[in-house]
Amino acid sequence: QVQLVESGGGSVQAGGSLRVSCAVYGYTWTNMCMGWFRQAPGKEREGVATIDTGSDRTFYENSVKGRFTISQDNAKNTVYLQMGSLQPEDTATYYCVAESGGLKEEYGGSCPDRDYEYAYWGRGTQVTVSS
Repeated sequence: QVQLVESGGGSVQAGGSLRVSCAVYGYTWTNMCMGWFRQAPGKEREGVATIDTGSDRTFYENSVKGRFTISQDNAKNTVYLQMGSLQPEDTATYYCVAESGGLKEEYGGSCPDRDYEYAYWGRGTQVTVSS
């Protein structure tokens, strides 16, 4: 059974940094699409970043480009989201997601930022940014 276990997150002041981690259990690490989505109270869930564990190709939502970095550690079957220059509007619950790399075939070789395409989800970790 596939399990995604998130850690990290917490509270930080505007301009600060945080890192969230997602360890994957029960799934073949190579050739996966993994990513992070977030949802703030009263707002729709949105994609933040994705990574292809086979090619290391990444995607970022426009509002986080240049501030957030998604990366992987193959030896630990873990994906990270390093968040910098955090702003209050980044406050949300952050969810780790995973899906077979076969998903890329439907999106021109890229891992999509569409939540309905991902079957595996973590429980979420809260990130709160105060002004």
